[in-house]
Amino acid sequence: MSVALLWVVSPSSEVTSTTFLEALREGNRLLDSSRLITRKKNVMCNGRLKKARHQRRNCSYNADSNFKGLGSEKRAKFSVFSSIVATPAGEMRMTSEQKVYDVVLKQAALVNRRLGSTSSLEVKPDIVLPGSLTVLSDAYDRCGEVCAEYAKTFYLGTMLMTPERRRAIWAIYVWCRRTDELVDGPNASHITPSALDRWEARLEDLFRGRPFDMLDAALSDSVSKFPVDIQPFRDMIEGMRMDLRKSRYKNFDELYLYCYYVAGTVGLMSVPVMGIAPESKAPTETVYNAALALGIANQLTNILRDVGEDARRGRVYLPQDELAQAGLSDEDIFAGRVTDKWRNFMKKQIKRARKFFDEAESGVTQLSSASRWPVWASLLLYRQILDEIEANDYNNFTKRAYVSKPKKILALPIAYAKSLVSPSRTSLGMI
Repeated sequence: MSVALLWVVSPSSEVTSTTFLEALREGNRLLDSSRLITRKKNVMCNGRLKKARHQRRNCSYNADSNFKGLGSEKRAKFSVFSSIVATPAGEMRMTSEQKVYDVVLKQAALVNRRLGSTSSLEVKPDIVLPGSLTVLSDAYDRCGEVCAEYAKTFYLGTMLMTPERRRAIWAIYVWCRRTDELVDGPNASHITPSALDRWEARLEDLFRGRPFDMLDAALSDSVSKFPVDIQPFRDMIEGMRMDLRKSRYKNFDELYLYCYYVAGTVGLMSVPVMGIAPESKAPTETVYNAALALGIANQLTNILRDVGEDARRGRVYLPQDELAQAGLSDEDIFAGRVTDKWRNFMKKQIKRARKFFDEAESGVTQLSSASRWPVWASLLLYRQILDEIEANDYNNFTKRAYVSKPKKILALPIAYAKSLVSPSRTSLGMI
């Protein structure tokens, strides 16, 4: 039984001040005795910034032509209207995008309330328990080690952040990775819905200041200092539940909700820590929506990169209705045939992913200056995976698209140069 599985199936303890250190040290012992995680699907937690004007996206392939000539205000009204759809029975139903946007607005409101309070967004002092500071420091160090091992480029970028922000981002990254590993790691076959329920109970505990182990303690300390809300964390766990019960998606509306759960949530977790630039004139929800868009873009890129790998596990993370419109089916994917139909289908899917990257770009500049570089690096590198899929002639069945080391090295100074652009030099009309 791996450590990841042990963390979940163990009873969720309410750790009091007398057992706090014991729990932390036990977590440390478990970590030292085994490796943490082996995953790679991409919960690139830190870089996802947040944004969102009322500009919702229709997401059809021809959406751009519908919006041409419209101002940002009119686009916003149009796309919100398009988020309400009629069911076959004639009932009006809210789309996944509008449901997620409601979460974005709530997260932005939370930060705005903090900005208006006397405490503002200043970092609160550490939780002080006798003898706990050394163990808590060790917990943060371990989070940094995990981030450095599995997200090297992003880890390098976090070194520009203030120590408090850097440590909090590491803690969020590790929690996301541990969560993702539950259903996508070596012991995924042993994970049940009840195990995820226990993991969520642990989440509730750590938000109440009752961490179970040292890594929980790092996150518990972080959320006590920054205006981080629990809802995106709950939603990520809901995404793991979807993976247990669902292996097909009827349309993009269903797929969008899944992408939000497993990746878009990361942006909503991270923006309160990364911070918005003081000189930014963008509405808070605009920054949050950009963070959401980056998470969606990254997850769509993962899906397109891993089509063959997922097919071998019996999973198809592609809209079934769009496959049918292209004259394709699951059988074509399982057979791994790269045909003209498949190439045309992939071109449209890649185009959609790039639109989400474009939407994310306008929000990166609104982040605090010290947080922009890792986000830009993440965005540029992940976007290049789409280029590599094209370079492989859309063969994502047997060829894995990846960005070479020279290209990664070249992207870093480009990302740094982009990070120097301040919000005052960015047109808000682009957001």
